[in-house]
Amino acid sequence: MNDNILKVVLTFMVINGAWAGMLGDGGQGIVSICFTVPFMLLSGFAGQVADRNSKRSVTVWVKIAEIPIAMLAGLGFYLQSLPITLLALTALTCQSSFFGPAKYGMIPELVAGKDLSRANGVINMLTNVAVILGTVIAGVASDLYAPSPDKIGLLWLPGALLLTTAVFGLIASIFISPLQAGDKDLVYAANPFSTYIATIREMSKTRLLLVMMAWGYFYLLAGIALFIVPEYTEVLRINHTEASVLMGVLGIAIGLGCAVAGVISGDRIRPRLTLIGATGLVVMFFLLAAIPPWMPNARPMVRVALSNVSLLILLAGFFAGFYIIPLQALLQRLSPDDERGQFLGTANAVSFAFMTVAGVLYSTIRPAFGTQPQHIFYVASGLMLVGAAYFVWKLRGTGLLAATSAGLAADPNAALNEPDAPDKSNDPAPRDEAVAPATTLDHVADASNG
Repeated sequence: MNDNILKVVLTFMVINGAWAGMLGDGGQGIVSICFTVPFMLLSGFAGQVADRNSKRSVTVWVKIAEIPIAMLAGLGFYLQSLPITLLALTALTCQSSFFGPAKYGMIPELVAGKDLSRANGVINMLTNVAVILGTVIAGVASDLYAPSPDKIGLLWLPGALLLTTAVFGLIASIFISPLQAGDKDLVYAANPFSTYIATIREMSKTRLLLVMMAWGYFYLLAGIALFIVPEYTEVLRINHTEASVLMGVLGIAIGLGCAVAGVISGDRIRPRLTLIGATGLVVMFFLLAAIPPWMPNARPMVRVALSNVSLLILLAGFFAGFYIIPLQALLQRLSPDDERGQFLGTANAVSFAFMTVAGVLYSTIRPAFGTQPQHIFYVASGLMLVGAAYFVWKLRGTGLLAATSAGLAADPNAALNEPDAPDKSNDPAPRDEAVAPATTLDHVADASNG
């Protein structure tokens, strides 16, 4: 939550706040690069740490480290120093890079395999609730801190919010159930990229590499969308607090989509939901670019919530939840138990690599769109269409995209290990196998308990 608060406040400040113009047009892309690069560099080592130690212990120590970083950010805001605040953002993302593999790696350790999709739905919903709160808080804090380049307000406020959030996060982490280390004998690799290389090489033997890339590719589009939304302060002529409503709507929608995807999945993993999510994102991104923004004549916060932009962002976020939940569950389920942290750390690094590309791309193309930054959604729609078509083509015939994905027996990697095998999900089962348990991808979790 804290990294989101800090990033959003910084984004508003470089667009039209206290530091407006200091990073040029599309300056939020530079902020994003400071946010994403540490994840790329450290996620591999963070995955090793998560596997070598108890993921609960890693989480607690990471939350302890968050407190002095929050204090550094508070100092930067109080001194009105963009360099110090960017340094704090970079430090906070270094801290967060160790949190991700431990957080998502502990889910399969805390819940039964058959509950994995539901658990991911709930966790992602709660994560997005935190994002919503952080975004709304950041919007209000931005207006109170520096509503415009020539007006300074409560210099202490952002730091106080960050420190308070860090303390509550530490308290919450203490109540996580004790967990055993995944691999106590793991020897840390000196080269932080060696984990990525080894993991990607292992994934490349199966279709799991494509699953990871499809999951990471989402963050390219999500990154672009998150850069555009704050620019509605200029498009709709609204303040930071009102713009945070749009960010909050996006967070609510993603959380709702994740929760619904988890409920639909039940005790199974349903990759077909990813196709539904991708299709919805293509359509919603296109409409966000094509339909002129409109707001009703109402009170400030209400008019934004009832705008057509808010509705389309709501639908886009909902479909995003459908896209990511099956892929995330597949990554968790199909990763080796003693290397899950490293596999998820590599996936995390790949997702942030895509977000870094999004930051560079946005900073490059933003000047060409002038006063109509919402038209960049055309680019996002096209990229989603091309990416989805590519992954569907590459995964054809594996059974991974089928509703029941028959052909996976006791080995949950069966379809992954046979990239050219035809999809026989709709074929009748042989008589002697008709009642065999856990013969589909949707029953992978049950197979692990047998």
